[in-house]
Amino acid sequence: METLVVDHPLVAHKLTTLRDVRTDSPTFRRLTDELVTLLAYEATRDVRVTEVTIETPLVETTGIQLTRPTPLVVPILRAGLGMLDGMTRLLPTAEVGFLGMARDEETLQPATYADRLPQDLSGRQCYVLDPMLATGGTLAAALKLLVERGADHITAICLLVAPEGLVAVEQKLVETLPDDHGATLRVVTAAVDERLNENGFILPGLGDAGDRLYGCS
Repeated sequence: METLVVDHPLVAHKLTTLRDVRTDSPTFRRLTDELVTLLAYEATRDVRVTEVTIETPLVETTGIQLTRPTPLVVPILRAGLGMLDGMTRLLPTAEVGFLGMARDEETLQPATYADRLPQDLSGRQCYVLDPMLATGGTLAAALKLLVERGADHITAICLLVAPEGLVAVEQKLVETLPDDHGATLRVVTAAVDERLNENGFILPGLGDAGDRLYGCS
C-alpha cells in the first residue's frame, strides 16, 4: 500500500488552522472542504482518461476526458460527509456511494450499518473519504469490501494519519485479502502525525473530526 503525503504550503497552512482548538465549526467545515480539494488534486493524478476528438471554435483537436465507468467517491459516515463537497467539486461527474461503519462493542471489530454501494465494482476506481486514519480498523474494512466487489484502484483520502494506523491497515489487508487480488491501494494525506495516545486519538491531531465538523458528539 502506497502512502502519499501532500507537501504544499497551502495544505500545511489549512491543516494548521484545522488543528487549532480555537477554530469554530463553520470555519472548520470550510477549511476541510478546501483542504480536501487540494488533496484530491494530487489523489486524482492517476484517474483514468481516454483520448477524444473535439472541435474548438477554430479547428479540430484532441483532448482527454474521464473514462467510463466514472470514479466512485465513498465517504465513510459520518465525518466523511464533511469531505464530500471538496471532492466532488473536483470530480463533478463521479458517482457517490455511502458506507457507514461502527465498532461492534462485543467483537471490537468494524460493523457495517449502512451500505449504499454498487454490488459490482469491477474495473472501478474508488476514492474513499475518511478524515482520520487512527487505529485503522474502519478503513481496512472499507478497503476490503471494495476490493471484494471488484474495485481495482482505490485511494483513501485522509486529513491526518497515524503511523500505527498505516501499519494496521496494511497488515489487516495482507491477512484478509488474497495475494492475487490485483488492486492498487493508496492513502493520500496532509500529514503523518507522531503517534496514537492510549485512547486511540492521533497526536498532535485535531480532535474528533466529526464533532468539530458538526458541533455535536
